[in-house]
Amino acid sequence: MGNDTLTIIDNRTGKRYEIPIFYGTYPRYGAAIRAADLRQIRVAEDDFGLLSYDPGFLNTASCKSAITFIDGERGILRYRGYPIEELAEQSTYLETAYLILHGELPTRAQLDSWVQNILAHTLVHENLKRLMEGFHYDAHPMGVLIGAVGALSTLYPDAKEIFDPEVRQRHIWRLIAQMPTLAALAYRHSRGLPYVLPDRELSYTGNFLAMLFKTTERHYTPHPVLERALDVLFILHADHEQNCSANAVRSIGSSHPDPYSAIAGGIAALYGPLHGGANEAVLRMLTRIGSKDKVPAFIADVKAGKTRLMGFGHRVYKHYDPRARIIKRLAYEVFGVTGTNPLLDVALELERIALEDDYFLSRQLFPNVDFYSGIIYQAMGFPVDMFPVLFAVARTAGWLAQWEEMLLDGEQRIARPRQVYTGADLRPYVPLAQRG
Repeated sequence: MGNDTLTIIDNRTGKRYEIPIFYGTYPRYGAAIRAADLRQIRVAEDDFGLLSYDPGFLNTASCKSAITFIDGERGILRYRGYPIEELAEQSTYLETAYLILHGELPTRAQLDSWVQNILAHTLVHENLKRLMEGFHYDAHPMGVLIGAVGALSTLYPDAKEIFDPEVRQRHIWRLIAQMPTLAALAYRHSRGLPYVLPDRELSYTGNFLAMLFKTTERHYTPHPVLERALDVLFILHADHEQNCSANAVRSIGSSHPDPYSAIAGGIAALYGPLHGGANEAVLRMLTRIGSKDKVPAFIADVKAGKTRLMGFGHRVYKHYDPRARIIKRLAYEVFGVTGTNPLLDVALELERIALEDDYFLSRQLFPNVDFYSGIIYQAMGFPVDMFPVLFAVARTAGWLAQWEEMLLDGEQRIARPRQVYTGADLRPYVPLAQRG
């Protein structure tokens, strides 16, 4: 396949062009041409050349990446080649974060060092606590998190040394470590509760639960089932290829700011209801339906275009989202501890009817990761506005891996898309007094 080319004949000029095709690991999903090769296709010498027009990047590869592989037709998700099902079953979030960032599973010594370095950075600067106090009590925790992460760049000025490997590594530890602390501070602030210091004797997710929910007990001990469930949810959300927020992190990072600024941009992208807020929308939809017997009428409204079915369908997956299968099983384990969420019956009935209806099957609308995750989060005691914050904590490892891969890719340049201009042609300026 090394000599494969695409032949283009420009019917405007009759000229013929041979453009090289190159491939990724899987030719079925990795055959591409370089967009810059289209520039040679011109009508005249002073012509800029042909552009490709692709709103929303529906069919444009912005980078080469070795981090995450998705086969949307077959419902496959892998981190660095490892199936998401095996990682969710056998790994931990911090081990998976190491894999995503370093490309290989760690040895015992490497994992111990990695975990200790992260837990050593969980404390945040006292100024951050005072910053939190400046937010209104009902400020959305995602807005608070964006501000707090952006503020970290002012506290660690050496973070701008992004091409120093030791400095870069230190701030990767710090961001993974401090994101749960900042998320917990945002939650406690919204509830008017005193802040809880990190506990390094607990696991990454166990410490997060303690900082969120500890009250008067001397030592908070998270329930092992809930601790493990949150760890699995974090694994499932750790990375997802070139999604909206990963693209935002790469785009911001391409101008070479510190990682805190780039990650704050990723959180802002995640804030939107079409991305990180999707599971919140699912929960509101299920609450609106209310009971199992009302599902058929809701389905009828969806098919009539009167309302939207949230948590079904995905830009990439044209089959059942593999993460949704894992989360569905996880839900029963969580409910064994917390008690059944009545919305689970609504969700199960909605899924059953939709997956038997050709209207949804023909449109390749299958449950995605957001369909069940919100129900689990609610059962664990998280308020709805914390759902995208949990997503951001988990996705930090993936964002950092995407950011570092972009920095070290010699082909990458500052992100600066072209446009197809559709505005007015040259016009003379009309003085104000002469304008009718």
